[in-house]
Amino acid sequence: MIINTYPMGEYGANCYFIIDNLSKDTIVIDPGANGNSIIREIESLGCNLKAILLTHAHFDHIGAVEELKEKYSVPLYVNEGEVENSKKNNTVYAKLPSNYNLISDGDILKFNSIEVKCLHTPGHSQGGMCFLIQDNVFTGDTLFQGSIGRTDFVTGNYDTLINSIEEKLMVLDKNTKVYPGHGPSSTIIYERMRNPFLQ
Repeated sequence: MIINTYPMGEYGANCYFIIDNLSKDTIVIDPGANGNSIIREIESLGCNLKAILLTHAHFDHIGAVEELKEKYSVPLYVNEGEVENSKKNNTVYAKLPSNYNLISDGDILKFNSIEVKCLHTPGHSQGGMCFLIQDNVFTGDTLFQGSIGRTDFVTGNYDTLINSIEEKLMVLDKNTKVYPGHGPSSTIIYERMRNPFLQ
């Protein structure tokens, strides 16, 4: 399995390609901006795009969703809490496409050889999700290297976020690699030992 990271847009939100080595079957997590660039990279790598997964629906994480769906007609997966809030007029949520698939805590998604376990981790946003793929977890704006997501946006809550991290992420194998929504990657053991918000 290959994991490619592309910081996108003004806020450098990480867009991830998870690619099967042999088939080139690919899922994209959080295509936040620069849709044309993402499409060019998909074509350049020969990827067979199977799905788009969203950790949450803040504008900096979903800006290229419409372009990818229009180009490839692949399913979009998002938590129901994000759908509700994307329909309201606020500054951080963006409008979702009309066609999407709902995911909940514990759901398992299979795209040929790529298996994704869905973890509901509210706190940064109501419907925040993390995605566990083998020994890698994609945490969106829930957990960063040495930090955590903001909780001052609409539907954010500090205590809820800390509980999500402790109950859903810190219980993972210590060597699980953490791929956050912004910034560099980390590991569960590093965050257990060094993240000041988790001490």
